[in-house]
Parts: sequence; C-alpha cells; structure tokens
Amino acid sequence: MDLGIKGKRALVLGASRGLGAGMARALAAEGCNLFLAARTAERLDERARELSREYGVTVENRPLDLGDLDSVEACARAAGGSGGVDILINTTGGPPPSGALGVTPALWLQQFQSMVLGVIRLTDLLVPAMRERRWGRVVTVTSSGVIQPIPVLAVSNTLRASIVTFMKTLSTEVAADGVTVNVMAPGRIWTERTDEIDAANAKRSGASQEQVRRQSMATIPVGRYGTVEEFAAVACFLASAQASYVTGQVMRVDGGMIRSV
Repeated sequence: MDLGIKGKRALVLGASRGLGAGMARALAAEGCNLFLAARTAERLDERARELSREYGVTVENRPLDLGDLDSVEACARAAGGSGGVDILINTTGGPPPSGALGVTPALWLQQFQSMVLGVIRLTDLLVPAMRERRWGRVVTVTSSGVIQPIPVLAVSNTLRASIVTFMKTLSTEVAADGVTVNVMAPGRIWTERTDEIDAANAKRSGASQEQVRRQSMATIPVGRYGTVEEFAAVACFLASAQASYVTGQVMRVDGGMIRSV
C-alpha cells in the first residue's frame, strides 16, 4: 500500500533511540523528509547521517528539551522555517519508577513540564500551519498505562493520561481542517526503557530481571514483547494519507496485553 506521504515533512521527537528512532526510520522508508529532535545531539547527528544515506531523504536535527519552553519554541520555529511540518510525532521520556505515594511535588512539576506542557506547547505552535494547508497528522505516543495502570509507574500513568484527553479534545477542533490527531498506547515493546522497567520490577520483587521478563511475557497473549519495527509500522499508517478518517483514537499496540475491551 502506498501510504501517500512521500515528500511530506515529519518532526519526530525522541528520535535518538527507542520508539522515536524506529518511527523516524519507518517514515524515512516511506519517503518523508525528517526533522529529528532529542536531547542527545551526538546520537541525532549519527541518526541523521544514517537515514539520509540509506533512504535519500532530507534530514535535519536539533537538540530539544521538552522541559524548557524556550527550547520547545526554538524547535518549532526551526521546523516551521524549513518548510513547515506535515506530520508531528510526539514522544517523551519516562519518569523514574515510583508508586503513587511519596513522590515529591518537585518531581511531579518537573515531569509535568517535560511530559505534558512541552508536548502541548509544541503541538500548539505547529498545528495552525497544518490547518492552513488543510492537511496534517499528529501522532502522540503514550503508554498502555493510560488504559491499564502499570505498577511502579504512577507518575507516568497519571501524566500520560492528561495528554490523551488533550489530544482527544484537539482532534474534535481540527478534524474539519484535514488534520487528524491520534494517540498510540504501546504495550511491552522491547526498548532500553522496557529493560529499565523490568529492572525496577526485579528490584521491587527480589526476582532476577530475566525472571521478571519471562513473567511479563507470559501475560501477553502473543507470548513475547513487540518490536520497534512493529510499533513504527502502525505509527506510519496513522500518519498516512490512507488514515484520513481515523482521528481521536487511542491505538493499542500491545499484543493483546490490555484486558479491557
């Protein structure tokens, strides 16, 4: 299937590793020109050279700290000044593992700024141009925890849920302008972040990390963790011309792990 996005320009956050890097690669394979953003400049430079060489697309990058609104606004100006953004892929880092109680107000505020406010501000700055062009895609990666809270990730569960309601509200405001807004809820996709969560659960339970991983896989109907490539393929479809009638959705990519309908 031709996804109809060759030549479109995509801004991908968190593109230096994990899901962000995987989605950047998948979009490049579809012929999208890329603007990559993350906190680690060295990894971004390496990623940009690699994708440009392999797929023949234009790739620019910029360090971005979502917890710093000046950095967010500078990133939006740079992307807008290079021809605008047709596709915005929002991803954020995750907070340190914790329960619901005992989290300091300072940590709540810090994580809110980087996981919620920064994403909202960047989206707010880039969507108006999409509306003017009558075409745009916003895909925001959250977590399965917004549907089924994940143990030891109370801060993530809470803050990511607020992003879901923002994006749902936005989707109704811009749908008539040809802009779709969707959320992705990944289950256990095997990344460095997944290893960190397994390690935290191992420490909490006293089991080995490998035991925790096997126990986790046993709760997933397909019997394994998902791959970054599998996740990125769904993101590409949501960003495609073919998905023009899909908006306001929370798309699960979880191997059937979430038990609710």
